[in-house]
Amino acid sequence: LSVQGMTELRDVARALADDDTSSAIVLTGAAVFSAGADLKDPDRKDRGEMTLLEQRSALKLGPDMCQAWADLEQVTVAAIEGFCIGGGLALVAACDHRICADTAYFRLPEVPLGMNMSWRSVPRLVALMGPSRAKQLILLGRKLTAQTALDWGLVDEMTPPGKALSTATDLARDYAALPPIALRMTKQAIDTAAQPLAHATSYMDRDQFLLTSQSHDQAEAIRAFLEKRTPDFAGD
Repeated sequence: LSVQGMTELRDVARALADDDTSSAIVLTGAAVFSAGADLKDPDRKDRGEMTLLEQRSALKLGPDMCQAWADLEQVTVAAIEGFCIGGGLALVAACDHRICADTAYFRLPEVPLGMNMSWRSVPRLVALMGPSRAKQLILLGRKLTAQTALDWGLVDEMTPPGKALSTATDLARDYAALPPIALRMTKQAIDTAAQPLAHATSYMDRDQFLLTSQSHDQAEAIRAFLEKRTPDFAGD
């Protein structure tokens, strides 16, 4: 997920929001869905050269991208092959349905690397899996297999490898056959009922990220990861 890629995904969703001719949308990747944010992206600015306000503004892109997909009145179906990590998982959590191949896996490395989980994904993941399983996925940063993701409610259906897109497309066609006005209004009602406190529990995401990104623990976590050793956290 480069800056350009996230910008395009956000803008595509915003354009689709004005499309009254579609009722369902499939979002997919290639052989793998997403490895998360591209930390080597040349368009990603050095935070050391930015003011605090500039850093805070730059952090809007990820959550804005996810929110643009979550706000769509059309039903959204994510088709996932391969791995789906970090920001990629935050993006599919913003969709209505997730179909994955049985070889897919999911992981959120943020907290073990000293960062908070952001992009407004915490309330979405809690709504999907419940707080206990969401804590295991978010806090421990362990790899989640496709079968466990299905058992925990993170994904709706599991397919043989290479079949996630066709299965997702079939589901999208089922939705597209429904009366569009009733479909859109009822989808919005379900979303509101499922996450009534979503904004209240995620509006501080960016500020929490700014705080954690300036901590010694985050620097130590990244150093330990690169040096392939156990980190020594000090709580500062």
